[in-house]
Amino acid sequence: QVQLRESGGGLVQAGDSLRLSCAASGRTASTYNMGWFRQAPGKEREFVAAVSRSGGTTRYADSVKGRFTASRDNAKTTMYLQMNSLRPEDSAVYYCSAGTRGLGRDSFYDFWGQGTQVTASS
Repeated sequence: QVQLRESGGGLVQAGDSLRLSCAASGRTASTYNMGWFRQAPGKEREFVAAVSRSGGTTRYADSVKGRFTASRDNAKTTMYLQMNSLRPEDSAVYYCSAGTRGLGRDSFYDFWGQGTQVTASS
């Protein structure tokens, strides 16, 4: 079992930056790929970014490429999402996830955090 806890969300102006963190706990937490997903009101959950268990591979949704950066710490148990140049359309609840079957789809992930709200106002 892996427990995930997100932090770092908040209300910012469009163009500002935020950094989300996801702390993973559990004996095997460092062996999982980790991903970020988001869900806005009335919309389906969508993939944002992911980092492989080694930290050597990252993947991004086209909508955030060049603005968001996903990374993991050396212990591989904390994942970060640096979000720059935030837009109103980035506003959503952001979820951290952990899994073993790949990076880019929510079906690849087995464990999910509670989510953290990000709002970028225009």
